[in-house]
Amino acid sequence: MIPRKSILATVKKALSRSRVVVLAGPRQCGKTTLARELLDEESVNYFDLEDPSNLARLDEPMTALRPLKGLVVIDEVQRRPDLFPVLRVLSDRKDPPARFLILGSASGDLLRQTSESLAGRMERVTLGGFSLVELGAAEEDRLWLRGGLPLSYLAKDDADSLVWRKNFIQTLLERDFPQWGIRTPAVALQRLWTMVAHYHGQIWNAAEPARSLGVSESTIRRHMDLLTDAFMIRQLKPYHANLNKRQVKSPKIYIRDSGLLHQLIGINSMKALLTHPKVGASWEGFVLEQILQSEPHDDAFFWATHQGAEIDLILLQGDEPFGIEIKRTDTPRITPSIRNAINDLKLKRVIILYPGTKRFFLSDEVEAVPTHEMAKGESLF
Repeated sequence: MIPRKSILATVKKALSRSRVVVLAGPRQCGKTTLARELLDEESVNYFDLEDPSNLARLDEPMTALRPLKGLVVIDEVQRRPDLFPVLRVLSDRKDPPARFLILGSASGDLLRQTSESLAGRMERVTLGGFSLVELGAAEEDRLWLRGGLPLSYLAKDDADSLVWRKNFIQTLLERDFPQWGIRTPAVALQRLWTMVAHYHGQIWNAAEPARSLGVSESTIRRHMDLLTDAFMIRQLKPYHANLNKRQVKSPKIYIRDSGLLHQLIGINSMKALLTHPKVGASWEGFVLEQILQSEPHDDAFFWATHQGAEIDLILLQGDEPFGIEIKRTDTPRITPSIRNAINDLKLKRVIILYPGTKRFFLSDEVEAVPTHEMAKGESLF
């Protein structure tokens, strides 16, 4: 088992100060494994809501949960949204004898339910797949090809990993979504998800997919929100500054896990990846997810103007914006876009991440940084 010390420490810290902690993340990313390091699954305090006997124990949730002391874990909580008001009552007790760790695989509805029922009482931690910080720089290519979902990354070979990812997609669409109350046909979501994979790394416009799939733009937006809530895609927000230039207002779209991206667009080996037309976009999305997992930030955006200036990622740390460009090149350089971004957005610093070996400054504000630096777990700035 690959230790996940950093996220485990984050969860423990959250439990020490909050009465309810929500651990959210995609299916099969390791939430249950992490929870079992804190509490044995055989404990009476552990509820797996995919287990019928555990569901039966919660037929009368207040009766089942009120006497418990110490850490209580509720896994796949999105299957029982009626538990949230109960958790609010239990967490409001004076000197509460129990703290609750609730695990969920859906972001949007789960977050809305907890924010409404548990406002001021809960803390949220998001878990993704394996990262370079956890695996080390030597594993970069394997992680990029297979993605970070543990059973895909740890498969015996690339062929087994590919089969696992295919089954993961089918299970999510055909079993998990219907269990979460989503009635959209699996075939419609898979067609959209595949289309999104071909838009990976591009500005998203719902009009063309809507025409191609023969549905309305509002239907496309609703389906996109479903996939976003399940942590399958990322809709990166545009950054707006007070400028005279026309700025892009639509999001940029990424498949969050690089292994699932490769499954959807038919890449089955490193050789196929390196010769595929989407290799640059795939690498950009992979590096972007690694940054967002490891680099401290309060919010994340991209920036682009209709005149052609753009920067891949802007991280806000407090009120200060920092820029990151992701370039699959041996010779990183300061482009006109980077100069425009520095001048227009007043960026404190810009880093160009590239697959090289040396870290060096290109100017006072711009530094070229090899991607293997991300494996150190330290801030790049």
